[in-house]
Amino acid sequence: PFWFTFFTELGFRVVLSPVSSKKLYESGMETIASDTACYPAKIVHGHVKWLAQQGVKKIFYPCINHEIVEDKTAPNHYNCPIVATYPEAIAGNMKDVLKEYDAVLLHPFLPYDSDSRLIKRLYGILSEQGIKKSEIKAAVAKARMEDRAFKEDIRQQGELTLELIKKMGIAGVILAGRPYHLDPEINHGIDKMINSYNMAVLTEDSVSHLADFKRPVRVLDQWMYHSRLYKAAEVAGDHEELELVQLNSFGCGLDAVTTEQVEELLRNRNKLYTVLKIDEGSNLGAARIRIRSLRAAMNERSKNNIKPVPFSKPFERVYFTKEMKPEYTLLVPQMSPIHFQFIETALREEGYKAVLMPSVSKNAVEEGLRYINNDVCYPTIVTLGQVIDELKSGKHDLDRTAVILSQTGGQCRASNYISLLRKALVDLGMEQVPVISFSWTGLETNPGFTLSPGLIKRGGISLLYGDVMMRVLYATRPYEAEPGSANALAEKWSAIALENVRDGSLSTLRKNIRHMIKDFDELPLLDIRKPKVGVVGEILVKYHPMANNDIVSVIEKEGGEAVVLDLMDFFLYGMHSKKYNLLELSGSFSTMLKNEMSIRIIEWFRSDARKALNNSKRFQGPAHIRDTAEKAKKVTSLGNQCGEGWLLTGEMVELIDSGITNIVCLQPFACLPNHVTGKGMIKPLRNYHSKANIAAIDYDPGASDVNQLNRIKLMMATAFKHMEEPPPNL
Repeated sequence: PFWFTFFTELGFRVVLSPVSSKKLYESGMETIASDTACYPAKIVHGHVKWLAQQGVKKIFYPCINHEIVEDKTAPNHYNCPIVATYPEAIAGNMKDVLKEYDAVLLHPFLPYDSDSRLIKRLYGILSEQGIKKSEIKAAVAKARMEDRAFKEDIRQQGELTLELIKKMGIAGVILAGRPYHLDPEINHGIDKMINSYNMAVLTEDSVSHLADFKRPVRVLDQWMYHSRLYKAAEVAGDHEELELVQLNSFGCGLDAVTTEQVEELLRNRNKLYTVLKIDEGSNLGAARIRIRSLRAAMNERSKNNIKPVPFSKPFERVYFTKEMKPEYTLLVPQMSPIHFQFIETALREEGYKAVLMPSVSKNAVEEGLRYINNDVCYPTIVTLGQVIDELKSGKHDLDRTAVILSQTGGQCRASNYISLLRKALVDLGMEQVPVISFSWTGLETNPGFTLSPGLIKRGGISLLYGDVMMRVLYATRPYEAEPGSANALAEKWSAIALENVRDGSLSTLRKNIRHMIKDFDELPLLDIRKPKVGVVGEILVKYHPMANNDIVSVIEKEGGEAVVLDLMDFFLYGMHSKKYNLLELSGSFSTMLKNEMSIRIIEWFRSDARKALNNSKRFQGPAHIRDTAEKAKKVTSLGNQCGEGWLLTGEMVELIDSGITNIVCLQPFACLPNHVTGKGMIKPLRNYHSKANIAAIDYDPGASDVNQLNRIKLMMATAFKHMEEPPPNL
């Protein structure tokens, strides 16, 4: 209603794509970059192609990170990464189709949650059409009014339907999902099937406003569609005649979080929970059995007079207190061995009894699969399985043990690692173990854990040592004249670096970094050439040898040199994004200012290392995050801030521009952001540089090592072929 009203008010003729169908989906299949994306995303390709074929010259498909605020008590109001950013994948992979039909795709990132910012942004986009700002302001006001009226109509119909259900004495089902699940091609007529069992069907947004919802819930409730889901579950608990059925699209990573939370809310109210997983397949045999079973269970419960519990308590987490700090063992999950060997010492020097967990074992992955929803991404299984394995090992007093996990607060489901672990701990009878959030944004606070200046400084020293060591070790080890000499030199400098992390001296840091680079610069090497291979991808799979099947060693065994860019850039990427958010979205000036100051400090902090690396014979220093952002903008938008976001694309452009055209892009199976800025950008990058040799490799517990190795071998064969050719004209 919003966009139709907005464009109509401005005098545009609005053309809608047709009702979805299998034929429409198949018409756009050849442009789909990632076949593990959800069906609602993949079907968009057919809709865009149809509009272009009909002669529509301007196709509007905006990127919207934040929805309008519907529930002020929810911690955030994100859209899912695919809903928010998939237009970027469409733009990158349907360029040929759009060009063929002389159509333009308008896919700006918009601050939909702020009318004043939205007006300003839309004026910047539409002013070239001769549209005045006052006209846009009036159109936005009318569109917002229409949107509110539409939603109020839905709520009124929900209330009327509830009254009708009670009056007629029939049962009702809240068929909960997301707006696109209303599409008959996506839901395959499940609503009508439920009707056929003499049950009324309501959408979650028609009744969620009726909930007296007590927050917090166990999960980080940061996606707006999901806030409705949780409230709808509460409404089902309030009404004896209602049950809830949740629609879950195959490949929807966020529903690994929501399905368990909705089930938990319903179970606490003594209600049934049914989830139906759907994709492009239209065979509803299994779904029909589930609905019939639900109907039978409802009849049985009614006959036995089983009632819902009248209320449920909000979730209460276990805090890490000041008294716990000196007494509790603090378990730190492994992520990047080359960096985290120093992080453990940094925490210990700040008074924590930190214990860095050993490298992830196969058993740890099995524990993750046993206790964590298997629809979550592979890094979740690896990280949380590692924690569970350690807690079950018997090495620790569980009444004096805590766990620390990072929490970014972004759109990616990684922000819910903590909630998933807390559920697993309850299932294991270990609910007394505090789980601490390590977050720059202060999502959760614990009296016993603070990001003190000392910890921040030592953490920065640790990351810088890790980043520099990674650069110099990977650039020399494949060429070492004496086998094992590079690793031996790395071990020597690790011991020296640990002493510096303990004393926290910045002057010692600068001196050590220069001497370490000099030592590796003088390490005897063979005079041979090898193809360089950039390693990019999701942060854990990129840096953790167990998670990526030790890809650096694989590349070296296959005759290449692995190039892995800095871990510190991930933090800088999040900070630099705040400037874009202020200029283009609904970010605040104070947030931008704080983050820009942090960038200046960090870039100053690593400036000596950058200078020493650039002045060396063999090594190259890290790019400034500002330069990486400019490179990312060549093929994508800085509005891509889910997961690794624009940093992932920016690193690939940075590698290509520096002459490293061979790249392995690592992602967990069905990683949502990587559908867009990883796999979704491979075609644009190949258009950007004809020699771009990019292999996308999926990782999950069931992935075939042989298949992964074959893809790497194929990429390496192309790399060797390119090495024989003259250098490309960059």
